[in-house]
Formats: sequence, structure tokens, C-alpha cells
Amino acid sequence: MLSLGQSFVGSVARDPKALAIADGALHLSYEEWYRRISALVAGFDALGLRQGEHVVTVLQNRWEAATLHWACQFAGLIVTPVNWRSTAQELDFYLEDAEAKAVVYEEVSAAAVAASARAQEITRVALDVARPSDVAFAALVEREAPGAVPRVDAEACSVMLYTSGTTARPKGVPRRQRAERAAALAHVAQNLYARGERTLGVMPLYHTMGVRSLLAMSLIGGAFVCLRRFDAGEALRVIATERITNLYLVPTLYHDLIHHPQFGSTNVSTVRKLGFAGAPMTHGLLQKLQAAFRPELFVNHYGSSEIYTFTIDQNAPAKPGSAGRAGINQMVRVVKLGAKSVDDIAAVGEEGEIVALLAGDESFDGYWRRPDADAKALRQGWYFTGDTGFIDRDGDLFVSGRVDDMIITGGENVSPVEIESCLSLHTAVSEVAVIGLPDERWGKIVAAFIKRRGPVTPDELDEFCRNSGLAAFKRPRRYVFVEDIPKSPVGKLLRRKLVAGEYTIETAAPVSRHQGNAA
Repeated sequence: MLSLGQSFVGSVARDPKALAIADGALHLSYEEWYRRISALVAGFDALGLRQGEHVVTVLQNRWEAATLHWACQFAGLIVTPVNWRSTAQELDFYLEDAEAKAVVYEEVSAAAVAASARAQEITRVALDVARPSDVAFAALVEREAPGAVPRVDAEACSVMLYTSGTTARPKGVPRRQRAERAAALAHVAQNLYARGERTLGVMPLYHTMGVRSLLAMSLIGGAFVCLRRFDAGEALRVIATERITNLYLVPTLYHDLIHHPQFGSTNVSTVRKLGFAGAPMTHGLLQKLQAAFRPELFVNHYGSSEIYTFTIDQNAPAKPGSAGRAGINQMVRVVKLGAKSVDDIAAVGEEGEIVALLAGDESFDGYWRRPDADAKALRQGWYFTGDTGFIDRDGDLFVSGRVDDMIITGGENVSPVEIESCLSLHTAVSEVAVIGLPDERWGKIVAAFIKRRGPVTPDELDEFCRNSGLAAFKRPRRYVFVEDIPKSPVGKLLRRKLVAGEYTIETAAPVSRHQGNAA
């Protein structure tokens, strides 16, 4: 297989004048971007960086971050992007764990870098205003340099992402160039991307979805249109002005887009393909997006940083909740909860743990220096995802949550996702999250945390669940109305914060146009 550097050189040869990247007023063609990437490779040499070394980036989605990603592929460096909101303490961990030789930052992450003890011991590159002891990014990328020649093959490590995880210590996920390119090719095929697509580059480049969008566009002469951080109003403006053709987002960002006051007046007609990943999408949001965009393709992509694609459903609204079937580079199974063997397969309709074959082309080789994590997740040639789900009679996978999120109430297993999907269809519910709370009699009770769009009472919601056919033992026994549902920077639901009591009770109930007092 081609290395990523070779792949990019091929893209430049095929589509030299095509738009490759946009960031505000900056628009670069493939040949123009290649010149800047080549200059940066020469800049890496001037800094003394060598093949196989880690470069940590603490950046938002801007053209410089994307350029760094590609330059590392040519130079054989391992780009290691981390959340730009990281604290100095978190940054110390990443730099130490990766044995980083350089860190690249911008104004928004400058304070954390300045306070990081480990950062003071390595090369620091600044994108905006450089301190006297730091290197200015502009000095690296604006030099004259010959066209970069790829220095490593497809077996070289491309990128190391850190799991956002629920554990105290994030895990490094190193991925080879061949696995990254295979994942990008599959992404193009499974989303039916055509030549010259334009994608909204807002999913962070420290997240697998952001990296996939970046690489996929390069394969088809497409454009990666940067949006530095998500803002629904700005996203709508960029969609209209840059004529975005596809969106690949987490459900939370879609929710914020279609509920923004400017959505109805924004021309989104160029968007013909929708894709989502990172979390299940509720029935209610699926319906709203289908009606609002009327896309030609609406893909539910289920995967992870470790393997990227598990399953694909190319018509998500037709079967809400379905994650579809294994991707073109993968095989999946559902094994019984607590299974000791991958051959202990759950029956049709039985909830179990989802496992994926490690031999797939998109798979990683194992966690970065974490044999304990490898022993837990990598068994008998399969990756144990920690996700729960079941296969229905049609052979489609349904993801029901995390093994750790399963609510056992009165001896019955209850999936939060099923209840969330049910409640999301109520017109007064804006967002919902379901958890189990300790109870002396039941062990745990089902509790629903609701961000209301309109007035509604717990009794009305319970009646709605009953009429929707939700089994009695699955219906929430407690409703809590909150100001916001806690989420991670990439929009993932943080149930642990609700369990810990880290939420704000709604201060004023919504008032309907026909009612003076909220229920």
C-alpha cells in the first residue's frame, strides 16, 4: 500500500489546481498546500527532529494543524494531537507519556504550555505570538524548500491519538500509515464521496473523526474547510459560503445546527450527504435531520480510535437505532456479557459485548506502552470494545451503550440508549440522558435527566413512555429537569457527571405560547 506521503503526492499530481484546504480567507490548492507542507518538512529538519519521534500539537482546527499532520507523514514523525483545552498537568502527562520532542501550540493553549514543566524541556513552536525562547511556526512554513519526498513506508507510525476515556489515565492509540489510509479509503467508499467533495472540518484533529475527514478529502481531490471550534451560527455561515457538500459530525453538533435560529434562513442545499458517529442518534433527531436536509445518503458510522470502522448503516433513518453491518474492512460479533471466549456468541436479540476482528485493515496493533490495557481489550485476535449491543433477526447491529453504563434494576438489564431514544421523540424534550441511581430496594433505579424545550411534567413523560410501548421496568422512576446535559468537547454524553451530581437544576421551566406557567 502507498504511504500517506506518496498518497498525497498522487493527489497533487491528479488535482493540482483543486481547492485542498480553506480557513477563513485562506484558500490553498493542492499544489500550493504541497509547497507549504514541503517547507514545514524542511523546518522539521532544521529543528533536528528525527523519524519516529513524537510531535505533540495543542491546536484548534486551523490550516496550520492540518499542514502539520501532513508534514509529519512525509517526514516520518508521529503527529500526536491533544485537546487544545488541556491543562498544564494534562499536557505534562501527554508529553511525558509520548516522549515528545516538540510541542506546537497557539494562543488559546499558550498558558497551559507555559505552565507545563515538561514543555520547557523540549522544542516549542508557536502559531500566533511566539515567546523569545520559542520557534515561530511562520518561520518554518514560509521558507523555500524543494518538494518533499516521502521518507517512510506504509508500515511507519502515522499518528497517536489519546482516548478521551473514562479512566484516570488516557491511553495512547498509535496507528500505522497503512491503517490510516485503509480507513480513509473505506470512509470514501462507505460514504459514497465523489471527486471534489467539500467537508466541514470541525471535528477535532485530535479525534479520529477529524483525522478521517482530513485524509478522505485528499483521496478525492476534495476540500477540508476548517472551522476552528464549533459554533452553530458560524458553521451555518461556512456551509453556505463554502458550499459544503457533506457533513460528518457527532449527534450533538447536528442537534445544535438544526435548532439554531438561523438554520431556517440558511441555504444548506449543497449538503447532500450526512454522516454521524461518536454516539447513537436518537429517533427524534434522525427524523428532524431527514426532514431538514433530505440527504441523498444518511450514514450511521460506528467505530473507535483503535479500529475506526466497526459497522456502517447507509440509510440510518430507515431503521432508527441500527448501526448496520460490518464495514468493508471488518468483522464483528456480539458475545455474551462476561464471555471468556469470542466463540461464546450471544443469541439473536440477546444483549452482549461487541467485539471486532483485529486482523482488519484499519486496526491498530495495541496501546502505547500499556500491556494492562492490551490484556483487557485484545483477546484471541479480537478487540473487546466495552460497548453493549445485540444483533437483530435481520442481522443488523444495535449498540445499546457501554458495559459500564448498563443499569441493573431489580435484576433486569436496562440500556440507557433505548430509553433516551424513546423520550427524544416527545416534542417538549430537547435533550435527554439516562443513568442508574443507587436504590436500596431495586439496586438501581432508572433516572432520566431532561433539558426541556417546552413545558412537560414527569407524569406526562411517564405516560408517553407507557404509550410508546416501553416495558414497565425500563420506564424512568425519576425525572430531573436540568439546564444542560454534560458533554465532552467532542459532544459525547458524560453520564459519569450526572452520576456524580455535576449538573445544574433547571431554574425556570419553559413557557409555552399558550400557557403562562410551565408545568
